[in-house]
Amino acid sequence: MKGILGRKIGMTQVFTESGKLIPVTVVEVEKNVVTQIKTKENDGYEAIQLGFGNTREKLATKASAGHTAKAKTTPKRFFREIKGVDINSYTLGQEISADIFTPGEVVDVTGTTKGKGFQGVIKRHGQSRGPMGHGSHYHRRPGSMGTMRPMRVFKGKKLAGHMGTLTVTIQNLEIVAVDTENNVILISGNIPGPKKGLVVIKSAVKANGQINEMENLISYEEPKAEEIVETVAEEETTMEESPVLPEETVEETKEETEETVKEEN
Repeated sequence: MKGILGRKIGMTQVFTESGKLIPVTVVEVEKNVVTQIKTKENDGYEAIQLGFGNTREKLATKASAGHTAKAKTTPKRFFREIKGVDINSYTLGQEISADIFTPGEVVDVTGTTKGKGFQGVIKRHGQSRGPMGHGSHYHRRPGSMGTMRPMRVFKGKKLAGHMGTLTVTIQNLEIVAVDTENNVILISGNIPGPKKGLVVIKSAVKANGQINEMENLISYEEPKAEEIVETVAEEETTMEESPVLPEETVEETKEETEETVKEEN
């Protein structure tokens, strides 16, 4: 088991060499810092705590600043624990980057869904509406509250209320590409949360360690100015080297073509 914290940037699409289109989510993964290592002797369970996102010392509390000072790093905005890891392979203050994952690896992504505010039962729970005619007095209401007895609403009744801002995990997603230069990971499909939202990428629980075969992606790079100048110069040289027929030869070929047309007629 391994994991890393990142920030959702948005969605795009990539193409493989065979022409397959893959919708992907771009996750920016700055270097995470191991801010604490929890053991069974001290904490009762084994886990590592990761810090993500630098923040100003002015905005950090004294407790948070002192906590990160032990790891010899700057104050962090987010802290999350990753359980089920081999704590012996980590050290306090160690930096973790995007290269811990490889293309084709199966992962679980956890994030906080978008907040929708107060919504009715149709949008919140997908219930059906009533007749929309003028004679109907039942359009988008929640419907019956239950039976006559016990003269109260049962717990768990689907009613209107606050929608969104839930912690959701999408399992068995595939890592399409890892860009270590830009600290970016491309994950197939969609993941929960808004843009710039915090997400946690961990090894898949149901397929821990599984790595699928991935096709090579088509990459496009804008040509540099030097390459453009070289291509233009090559085209000019080929134009100069191409043979040019003299005027006499051109006239002879015209006469030959006219004679052949007369003979055919």
